Amino acid sequence: METSSQASLLLNKQLKDLCKNPVDGFSAGLVDDSNIFEWSVTIIGPPDTLYEGGYFNAIMSFPKNYPLSPPLVRFTSEMWHPNVYPDGKVCISILHEPGDDPHGYELASERWSPVHTVSICILQ
Repeated sequence: METSSQASLLLNKQLKDLCKNPVDGFSAGLVDDSNIFEWSVTIIGPPDTLYEGGYFNAIMSFPKNYPLSPPLVRFTSEMWHPNVYPDGKVCISILHEPGDDPHGYELASERWSPVHTVSICILQ
């Protein structure tokens, strides 16, 4: 089976699982029903934080070789956070390619692993 077909099956399963077992403060759906690789997500600001009461929209773009490589997450809502670039792209260890960090800042265990799921990304 080709890699993108395997990724499609896995992403369909993970989206269905999220719908059946929602994560508090998070919702997800497809940007376009014909493309399982682009998700539209909304994160509700958690209580007792600067983000409380906010609704923050983002796009999760999954590579064709998912889960071998991590998704790209980009906020489409205005967002200020030290791990969010001005263009909305999220930069956190778990979303970095698996393996050793060429710059030596992160342990391989902090980076993406093919055993991670969308739920793991959300809870980070």
